[in-house]
Amino acid sequence: MPSPRYRVGKGLSVDQVRKFLAASEGHRLHALYVVTATLGSRRGELLGLRWADLDLDSGTATIRQTVQRTGGKLHLQDTKTEDSDSVLPLPDWSWLVFPSEIGTPMEPRSLNRHFAARRERAGCPDVRLHNLRHTVVSLPLELDVPPHVVQAIAGHADVKITLKVYSHANLDVMRQALGELDGRLP
Repeated sequence: MPSPRYRVGKGLSVDQVRKFLAASEGHRLHALYVVTATLGSRRGELLGLRWADLDLDSGTATIRQTVQRTGGKLHLQDTKTEDSDSVLPLPDWSWLVFPSEIGTPMEPRSLNRHFAARRERAGCPDVRLHNLRHTVVSLPLELDVPPHVVQAIAGHADVKITLKVYSHANLDVMRQALGELDGRLP
């Protein structure tokens, strides 16, 4: 079976993440955005997170399932791959889980609509929710965190995916790298 082709995504700057989180402050989904901006969870994983998946004593979240729309209905399903099943450390914050307003699984498109309104409010019109995941994966790579550690955080089956899709160089990093050459060449 041929390997899937992945689009190279883009992450947000730290400043953009701060602006976005400030724009979502006070809304019931603010914690969801904090989770994806710190753990890099996929949309369906966020919506499938249950209280039973959280261990506040050990400070971990276990990613076990995802919410997906198939056949016109919402379904709780296993995660994307076995490697997507993971135990992640929770940031040191109070925690919420992300159901709909009536406690049922949230419609993924509803999250997209809410996110779109918040990104406009934050002045980030071209940002997708998944860009927060790219941020969580690409920033540690830029900070020289070992790729296998970033792979574990992202829940990727293969470190090649982590490096191919998320280790894109941004213009500032490229300028800095080229600036190192300044004065060293005749």
